[in-house]
Amino acid sequence: MAKRCQISGKTVMSGNNVSHANNRTRRRFLPNLQSTRMHSEILGRAISLRVSTSAMRTVEKHGGLDAYLLQARNAELAAEARELKREITAAQTTA
Repeated sequence: MAKRCQISGKTVMSGNNVSHANNRTRRRFLPNLQSTRMHSEILGRAISLRVSTSAMRTVEKHGGLDAYLLQARNAELAAEARELKREITAAQTTA
């Protein structure tokens, strides 16, 4: 399974461990991903996502998954989130 947030697209970063003697060895910084279910009020169902904790906080700040996706630009969303945003806008226009 990819170590990538399905909403924000946050992924693995790389850097160095630096010892006291200034020796550098490569390391990976992994995002804090959690499997969660978020409720979409417009779609009327729960959606299972693998999301970073920072993205969870941002979704809560904006007032839920629907509000966050509708206000976000497509360039800053991951592919799964763009597809979900299309579903939400389609359901919103038909309702």
